[in-house]
Amino acid sequence: MEVKQIETIQEQTIMEMLSDMGHEQVVFCNDNATGLQAIIAVHNTVLGPALGGTRMWQYATDYEALVDALRLSRGMTYKAAVTGLNLGGGKAVIIGDAKKDKTEPFLRRFGKFVQSLNGKYITAEDVNMKTSDMEYIAMETKHVTGLPQFRGGSGDPSPVTAHGTYVGIKAMAKKAYGSESLEGKKIWVQGVGQVGMYLTEKLRKENAKVFISDIDQDKLKKVAASTGAEIFNGDGYGLDVDIYAPCALGATLNDDTVYKLNCDIVAGAANNQLKKELVHGRILVERGILYAPDFVINAGGLINVYLDHLGEYNKERSYSMAEKIYDNCLNAVNIAEEKGITPQEAAIAIGDQRIQSVGNVKLSY
Repeated sequence: MEVKQIETIQEQTIMEMLSDMGHEQVVFCNDNATGLQAIIAVHNTVLGPALGGTRMWQYATDYEALVDALRLSRGMTYKAAVTGLNLGGGKAVIIGDAKKDKTEPFLRRFGKFVQSLNGKYITAEDVNMKTSDMEYIAMETKHVTGLPQFRGGSGDPSPVTAHGTYVGIKAMAKKAYGSESLEGKKIWVQGVGQVGMYLTEKLRKENAKVFISDIDQDKLKKVAASTGAEIFNGDGYGLDVDIYAPCALGATLNDDTVYKLNCDIVAGAANNQLKKELVHGRILVERGILYAPDFVINAGGLINVYLDHLGEYNKERSYSMAEKIYDNCLNAVNIAEEKGITPQEAAIAIGDQRIQSVGNVKLSY
C-alpha cells in the first residue's frame, strides 16, 4: 500500500521520493527578477486535472518545501478520489514571507509558471494566500479557481471546509459515543485561521465547550470574544478533552505528541496530520483513539473550488455535497475496523480502488 513511503521519506533522494509516492511531475520555479521561488507538484491525473491550492511559507530548507509539496499533492489525489470528484491531485508551495514578498509581478510570474503546464495543474488559494492573490495569478493563466465572488468566482472556500469538518466530527461522535450531538463535549481546536474560526462558531452553536489555541494572540482574542470559546496557551496535547481538532499545519501527530493525547477522537481540518502515517496511525488505534482521515474530513474546500472550476458553482450545492463527508468518514472508520487496519489505510484503499477502476477506461490527463 502506498502509505509505506511516508515512513522513510527523509532518507530518500528526490527521484526515489517521486517514484515511491507515485508523482507524475514536479516543476521547480525560479525568477530572479521578482524573487519568486516555488514548487508545483502534480501527483496523479487519472481522474482529471490536478487541482490544489498554492500555499506560501518560510520553509527552513528547500528540501522541506519539496516534502511539503509532495505530501500535500498526494493528499489532494486521495481527497478528490474518496470524495468522488473528477480531479487529480496537485499542490504548489511558494517559498517566502507572505507579508513582505508578495507583489503583483511576483504573483503574476507564478501565474505564468502555472500556465506553462497547460491545464494539467489548476491552482487556488491555500495557507497565506487570498482570493485577491488569485486575481493577479489569473492575469497570466486561466487555470485558476477560487476567484472573488465579484469576479464570478466562489470566493473564500473556508466556510465550506469548516462545514465539512464539522459534519465529520459529528460522524466521529456518532461512532464513538452512539450520538452525533456535540453538546457538552470538550473540544480543542488547534489553529483559528479562517477554517478554525468558522469551525469554532459551529461547535459553540451546538453548545460544545471549546478550547482554542493559535500562535496569533490577536486572532485568538477575536475568536474567543465572538464565540465564547476559551483560550488555551499551554501544551494542549495532554489537555483532557473529548475531541482534538487540528486545524493548523500538519504533522502534529508525531513521536512527541501521540502518546500525550488525552482524547477519544482526533478530527480536524489540517492536512497531513500524521507525521508517519503507518506508525502514528497505528498508535492511535492501539490507544483507542478514533481518527478521521484528514483528506476525507477536510474535503469541503476542494468541493467548493471544484464546482467553481466546472463553472457550475452554487453555494447550496457546495454545502449539500459537503454533507456527504459525514458518510465518507464513517465508511473509512468502519472499513478500518472490519479489516483491522487504520482509518488512513482504509481511506487510501478506497481512493486507490476508484483511481484504478477509472484508470481502466481512461488515460492520465
